[in-house]
Amino acid sequence: MQSSNLVVVRSTRTGDTLLFMTNPQADLQLIRMLSERLERISADSVWAHRASGVRGRLIRELEKIETNHYIPAEETYKLIDASFYILEKAVREKMGPDRK
Repeated sequence: MQSSNLVVVRSTRTGDTLLFMTNPQADLQLIRMLSERLERISADSVWAHRASGVRGRLIRELEKIETNHYIPAEETYKLIDASFYILEKAVREKMGPDRK
């Protein structure tokens, strides 16, 4: 069983708590998962265009990590934070005003 060490950090942009993984494999898995989820946001969503841009940046970060043994920096974690934010907003939009 593989364990990962977590570092808890307060996000200044959204006020949420982020968990930064010190395990590069866990970072890669999270970036892949977020990229896949962002891709699935409906084109009808007001969040689709922003999701596309963040997804593209995540993919570039993923390529850097995989090819150059790049260690994710603060910018990578900001992208992860933005991804969760967009996904949350897209879900709330899809659920409608009654269920927010």
